[in-house]
Amino acid sequence: MSHRDPHGEEAHAHDPHRGHGHGHGHGHGVSVDADRRCLTAALVLITGFLAVEVVVGLVAGSLALISDAGHMLTDAASILLALIAMRLAARKAGGAFTYGLQRAEVLSAQVNGLTLLLLAGYFLYEGVGRLINPLAVDGGWVVTTALAGIAVNVVATWLLAKADRTSLNVEGAFQHLLNDLYAFIGTAVSGVVVLVTGWNRADAVASLAVAALMAKAGWGLVRDAGRIFMEAAPREARPDEIGAKAAALEGVVEVHDLHVWEVSSGRPALSAHILVTPESDCHAVREAAEQLLHGGHGIRHTTLQVDHVPALVATGPVDHCVEPHGPVHRR
Repeated sequence: MSHRDPHGEEAHAHDPHRGHGHGHGHGHGVSVDADRRCLTAALVLITGFLAVEVVVGLVAGSLALISDAGHMLTDAASILLALIAMRLAARKAGGAFTYGLQRAEVLSAQVNGLTLLLLAGYFLYEGVGRLINPLAVDGGWVVTTALAGIAVNVVATWLLAKADRTSLNVEGAFQHLLNDLYAFIGTAVSGVVVLVTGWNRADAVASLAVAALMAKAGWGLVRDAGRIFMEAAPREARPDEIGAKAAALEGVVEVHDLHVWEVSSGRPALSAHILVTPESDCHAVREAAEQLLHGGHGIRHTTLQVDHVPALVATGPVDHCVEPHGPVHRR
């Protein structure tokens, strides 16, 4: 037996005579279709300008323009992967994939982050080489193309800002475009320096700045995606604090086996075993705990097992049949 929750997801009904409850859901401020339209429009803009920038960079002999194009390639890849991940994550849960494919977006974000780090290493190597042995650069082409790139990135960034940025994919793509905008500004400045002073090393300096931005964005994506894959608690959630608050609820003797993780970005989940006094209403305790988690911590996907302790141990240490996993929280 199952029912639909208000967000359109399928949830399994629980037996009221058993000591656990199950509730979940997540919300998006913007519809998935609207997100897809925003990302698709940004992808078309970025891809078209990318091709132009590679050609101009080769003609002008500008490493800064080519490195910017490399950054835009990862921007396009991140948007494309986000679109694919959205489609995969929208598939219904079933079979072996009991959560569906919601972590597809996390996987694509990690791949995108690793790609950024690799490109950052390459442009760091090339930039240092250009500092040592500078090549002639056509500053006019660099400035013209960089200014066009700034215009394209402003529009693309605006499009992604309208999408749901609670998604690690969308936020990653947004940050890439924002960083790329900064990179184009740096490239335009380097082109002006070359035009005014003839100092060709300015192009290499700009490419090193782009590499630094790539490394920063790439590391952020790899770190955040890694936290989800390692099932770390969300940054805003404090498991010890949550356990202590749950243990302080009326009728609760002990809370253990408490786990907090993220199914995907912005989709926290929690499970716990709660022991209550013999005279307590375990269903009322479960509802109070769910209200605490939903309203106080934004965790709507919960699995709570609530059991009565024997009368003899209701006021003393609990003799566990199975050793609890993790900290034990008592009143």
